[in-house]
Amino acid sequence: MAGRPSIRELPAAALYRATDPAALGFATTADLPDLDDIVGQERAVEAIVFAIGLDADGYNVFALGPTGTGKLTTLTTYVGRLAAGRPAPPDWCYVHEPGAPQRPRALRLPRGLGATFRDEMARFAADLRGALGAAFDDERFRSRREALDEELKERREKALEAIDALARPEGIAVVRTPVGVGCLPVVDGHPLDAEAFRRLPEDEQARLRARMEAFEEKVEEVMRRFPRWEREQRRKVRDLERETALRTVEHLLEDPRRSMADQPDVLAHLDRVQADVVEHAGVLVAAAAAQEGDIPAALRPIASEAASTRRYEVNLLVDNAATPHAPVVIADDVGYGDLVGRVEYTATLGALTTDFHLIRPGALHRANGGYLILEALKVLQQPMAWEGLKRALRAKEIRIGSPAQALGLVTTVTLEPEPIPLDVKVALVGDRRIYALLAAADPDFLELFKIAADFEEDVPRTPATTGVYARLLATLARREGLRPLDAGAVARIIDEGARLASDQERISAHMRTFSDLIHETDSVAGAAGRDVATTPDVEAAIEGRRRRAGRARERLLDAVERGLLLVQTTGAAVGQANGLSVVFTGDQAFGMPSRITATVRLGAGDVVDIEREVELGGPIHSKGVLILSGFLGGRYARDLPLSLHASLVFEQTYGGVEGDSASLAELVALLSALGDVPVRQSIAITGSVDQRGDVQPVGGVNEKVEGFFDACALRDLTGDQGVVIPAQNGRDLMLRHDVVGAVAAGRFHVWPVTTVDEALQVLTGVRAGRRGRTGAWTPGSVNAAVEARLRVLAETTRAFARGEATE
Repeated sequence: MAGRPSIRELPAAALYRATDPAALGFATTADLPDLDDIVGQERAVEAIVFAIGLDADGYNVFALGPTGTGKLTTLTTYVGRLAAGRPAPPDWCYVHEPGAPQRPRALRLPRGLGATFRDEMARFAADLRGALGAAFDDERFRSRREALDEELKERREKALEAIDALARPEGIAVVRTPVGVGCLPVVDGHPLDAEAFRRLPEDEQARLRARMEAFEEKVEEVMRRFPRWEREQRRKVRDLERETALRTVEHLLEDPRRSMADQPDVLAHLDRVQADVVEHAGVLVAAAAAQEGDIPAALRPIASEAASTRRYEVNLLVDNAATPHAPVVIADDVGYGDLVGRVEYTATLGALTTDFHLIRPGALHRANGGYLILEALKVLQQPMAWEGLKRALRAKEIRIGSPAQALGLVTTVTLEPEPIPLDVKVALVGDRRIYALLAAADPDFLELFKIAADFEEDVPRTPATTGVYARLLATLARREGLRPLDAGAVARIIDEGARLASDQERISAHMRTFSDLIHETDSVAGAAGRDVATTPDVEAAIEGRRRRAGRARERLLDAVERGLLLVQTTGAAVGQANGLSVVFTGDQAFGMPSRITATVRLGAGDVVDIEREVELGGPIHSKGVLILSGFLGGRYARDLPLSLHASLVFEQTYGGVEGDSASLAELVALLSALGDVPVRQSIAITGSVDQRGDVQPVGGVNEKVEGFFDACALRDLTGDQGVVIPAQNGRDLMLRHDVVGAVAAGRFHVWPVTTVDEALQVLTGVRAGRRGRTGAWTPGSVNAAVEARLRVLAETTRAFARGEATE
């Protein structure tokens, strides 16, 4: 086995691209102006500006991208700029509708006039009952009312007296008794009692009886007119009450009518209020008198409601008096009622009651005439909230109700407020997964949200971008009241941004991470007593992050050091390779080596993924293993059957395995087992492979290299250790300084490879070999050994088959 691999390794300079502080052109961020624009999101900004500026149906916007890339900040910034140039929307009120109390009427008023109208109607309602009581208690009203009563009484008396005058000459009198009006015989003006009547001659008795019956019929005829006369009297009383109430209410409505003179809808409402007061003036006064009298406490709420003039007040739903321009509403509470409004209830005598005062606005009401920003996931998590939002956008109106009411599950009487016209731009914020799910599953989504503002995860790392990021850090520091950073600290933060992007040529657009990092750097600088944050402060802040999230990493490394996790970093072994994986702990990640082993025996061409067999392997990992079967068949089994049974496993893993980044390591272990060629355990490997043996790039390469470096450093670096990576991942490397230093000193190595043959040469120290013109592999090569073993397995299979056939 040869000594050093002949594949050219990456130099230390290629493992970390540092930003030159001198090239930044400033001493500290205090020298830089503020940054007003959003960094690196030109495409998304263009989409947002286009959507909010286009006044057409469905041109709402969905801002999609990873969390922390500034979606909400960008939306509020650009929406706020456009909103500042648009006028503030009108006020909206709900009022009692006399003809349909279950359907409160919506009134639109110019901005600021809603509060005026509310206050004036509150004064009107407060003054009304007292004014009506005073008017109905006035001497003139009482005199006229008494005159009407006296008129009815006199009319009754005169009608009975007329009959009495006709009856007297015939010895009959009309008399009033406790039980009513009747006729009695009289002599000399005095009624006869029963005894005296019996002493009269029979013919006289008969005459008197006949006359009494005749006059009683006349009395009954007159008395049948009494109810009609009473109705006429009541009508006259009502007319008197209306006349009195009209004078009172007209006076009280003078101020509201004057201030709302140019609002025809409001004037029409005031006319309805006036008519309702005139119609129910007597009820209001009588109920008020009953409330003030001696009534049971349990009935007082009912009497209070009957006597209440609150129905003439105004529910000011949306007051834009303090809104200088079109509103921009960022809604945190996004339940159904939080979006479209709700009707609340109060308990009265054990029953739930409501009225128009208990109508509450939703976010759509507050944003009407402006812009509404919502988090898509929160909306989707709330029952019926998404459907309520869509219904409002489609109908262009806000219809207040409960989710049960929208589903037709409410059978009790409730309010049905008049819908309010809706004019709003809605911006949803979410990740790409939510956008894709909505686009695929909801046919209304793309009709209502026609514009997608797609935010970048990272931006190109150019001198211009670096300068913009420096200004961004300066702006964040000033806005948060933090210490300025010197050029070295800014350069180190930019380098960290490239590491977060896993690309030397790009910088992460995760603005939240930058904000958090400068806060933590400021804290370190403050503890050190510095007025300006420096490079060591940034380094300490980054190391502090790693340390705080490092418990799992340290425990795993400790297990490696103590031999609990069997990971070799020296020597060689057949059918075994050190793969690399990434472990995530919150917003931090670290790499760890994993021992991958392969065994081979006679079989029918199966490559078994043990992880998949026990349902620990994900579909992408299983796909990678199946690709290995395709590679073996395509390279080695062109003219012979693939007669092996191979098994692959991640040793000492007890959780799920997903991804294909270990497929190259699995293939190396499999080929090592087939060719009986030892694999260097001092070298780890990462990368995926296709059926042709080409190596493909993978993610997390920085963490993987550092993870194996840390495992090797536990037992001291020998100078032979290192990591094989896909060549395409070379530009992703932004390794820790201790790793770069070890590579520079020749104590650790990083080899880029493009094919499995190059990886085999590094990991085995043996040439992979090529096929010659005759089709044979280079003698003594790994491929030659593998093919030879496969031929032996095929011949053995044929021999078994011949033996079975002979039998």
